[in-house]
Amino acid sequence: MRMKLPQPFTFEAGKRAVLLLHGFTGNSADVRMLGRFLEKKGYTSHAPHYKGHGVPPEQLVHTGPEDWWQDVMDGYNLLKDKGYEEIAVAGLSLGGVFSLKLGYTVPVKGIIPMCAPMYIKSEEVMYEGVLEYARDFKKFEGKEEDQIEAEMQEFRKTPMNTLKALQQLMADVRDNVDMTYAPLFVVQARHDKMINTNSANIIFEQAESTQKKLKWYENSGHVITLGPEKEELHEDIYQFLESLDWSV
Repeated sequence: MRMKLPQPFTFEAGKRAVLLLHGFTGNSADVRMLGRFLEKKGYTSHAPHYKGHGVPPEQLVHTGPEDWWQDVMDGYNLLKDKGYEEIAVAGLSLGGVFSLKLGYTVPVKGIIPMCAPMYIKSEEVMYEGVLEYARDFKKFEGKEEDQIEAEMQEFRKTPMNTLKALQQLMADVRDNVDMTYAPLFVVQARHDKMINTNSANIIFEQAESTQKKLKWYENSGHVITLGPEKEELHEDIYQFLESLDWSV
């Protein structure tokens, strides 16, 4: 049976808008429950998909951070075009990196980076993540193990040449964290095995925001939005959003 692929979403509720950004090799499903929660609380949210994400992995390897940043900006502008003047941004992992970049590129009401990496992994380690994504996607499609193996052998013949650009993006954002002035809520899972958790301290300490908070979630792993403390996270994000100086 073919499974239905996740899609970008827009949940329109109130005049306050939140852009929700997924991670590298992730998709909108990673932030969908958060979007539904915010909708119930009267917040509009939009979650774009980055090019090559939420689709067969053969498409991912031909995309890179320039494409994905364009998708982030398109998502921000979609909300603007719908008439939302004030936009906060919450991002998971790479989405958290993009949320910080957004903060020193365009006006944002508040920034919520969740498990956002500030340390650069090697291209080899990042490519292992791509291979894992490819294998999981093929399982998700319901393919047999022998077919998956054959396709994976073929998949490995196509390198992902944009991983160096991804490293550069992360380095650039880390160098510019001190350009962060918007209210900031840094979210970090204690049991995050995907990134160096000291990233949270770097973001918190280097940001120039006068209103900033760092919270550690003691029982969560990297995809904190789907983890055991997601309800607590949802409530904390809502309280942070409520603390912002919205004009609407």
